[in-house]
Amino acid sequence: MILAKNLRFLRTEKGLTQTDLAEKLGVQRTMISAYEDGRSEPKLSALDIISELFAVSIDELLHHDIQQFGRKASKNKEIKILTIAADESDRENITMVGQKASAGYLNGFADPEYMESLPQFHIPTLSRSATYRAFELSGDSMLPLVAGTVIIGSYIEQLRDIKSGKTYVLVTSSEGVVYKRVFNYLEENGKLFLVSDNEHYKPYEVKAEDVVEIWEAKAFISTDFPNPKDKAKPVSLDDISQMILDLKSEIIRLR
Repeated sequence: MILAKNLRFLRTEKGLTQTDLAEKLGVQRTMISAYEDGRSEPKLSALDIISELFAVSIDELLHHDIQQFGRKASKNKEIKILTIAADESDRENITMVGQKASAGYLNGFADPEYMESLPQFHIPTLSRSATYRAFELSGDSMLPLVAGTVIIGSYIEQLRDIKSGKTYVLVTSSEGVVYKRVFNYLEENGKLFLVSDNEHYKPYEVKAEDVVEIWEAKAFISTDFPNPKDKAKPVSLDDISQMILDLKSEIIRLR
C-alpha cells in the first residue's frame, strides 16, 4: 500500500523512530508499526499531522510513491528573505557572483557581510520591480555562451513558476550553482529536468527540495562575440525534446 510505504520512507528519511512518530501523533508505537505494515490506516486527524510534519499533501501520501518518484512540489516553498545590497539612494544593487565565489555562495548567500563583499553594479534598463543577481559562467555547457559570460537573473520565489524551456541559474545543495535550460516536472515527480544547450552534455534531474534559489535569466554580459562559423549550432527545443525522450527510454530500460 502506498501510504504504508510512504510513511516508513518519510519517517526514516527524517531520522525518526517509530516511538518518536507515535509521540507526535499521540498513539502507541505498535500503531505506527501497524500503519507501516498496512494493517491499519491513520485517522484523518493523524493524516493532517503527518502531512504537516513531513511537508507533503494528503493526496501525495495516499496516491504518490514518494520513494520511487520523489516529492511533488504541490506546496509553496517558504518565502525566503534575500540578503540584498543597496546604494546610498536605497536603490538595489546587482550583486555579482564570480566563478571563484560561486563555491562559497551556497554557504554565504544569507550572510550580509559576505554579500556586501561581492562586486555590485547597476543596469539602468532593467525593471526596478524585480531583484537581480549576476552569476559568471564556467565551462562550455551552454554554448554559444562561453566561460566568463555573466548571466543576470531575476529572483523567482516559487518553483512552480518555472516555465519549461527557459533558462535559469539554479543554486542547489546537490549541484552548486548551475545555469541550464529547465523543464518543470514538479507536479509529475517533484523534480526539475536540466538541459545544456551544448549537446555534448547529458541532461539530468534535480529534486525540488535540493533547490535553494532560482533566478530567471534576463540578460547577459560578455566580451566574446559569438561567431556562427566557429561555434556549434545551439540545440533547438525539438532537439531538447528528443533528448528528454531518449533519456526517459534509457531510464525505463535500466529499470
